[in-house]
Amino acid sequence: MSVPPESVIPPPPDDSSLHGAPPADQRQWAMFAHLSALLGAILTGAFGGGWGCFIGPLIIWLVKKDTMPFVDDQGKEALNFNITVAIAFLILLLLSVMTFGIGLIIAIPLWVIIGIAWLVLTIVASVKANEGVRYRYPFTLRLIK
Repeated sequence: MSVPPESVIPPPPDDSSLHGAPPADQRQWAMFAHLSALLGAILTGAFGGGWGCFIGPLIIWLVKKDTMPFVDDQGKEALNFNITVAIAFLILLLLSVMTFGIGLIIAIPLWVIIGIAWLVLTIVASVKANEGVRYRYPFTLRLIK
């Protein structure tokens, strides 16, 4: 005996659409966009001073931006933040070189403070992205719009 099509109960809507939260796959990729900065910094740390912190977010953003809106938003945010941190580190490096090392008195403590803040904010952003929250880093230049 077959059931007529009008009596078939449609499946319940996806839970994420009820609350406005992004789907799980988008949340996971957004989290990866933030965490890839840590991986990039670790992989380039020994040879390049950690300048690869923006390569991971850039790759994830470029690959997923057209198909996943939440990843587009969080990938740009991670990319902008890591570019801002790289610029800050570069300015402190130039200060140290231009003052023949005297600027290291200022640069070294700031590198430590910025590095700890970068680590903490990156972890917070990845946790928030995994929860489906659109996280905004403080003190970030919005270069990629």
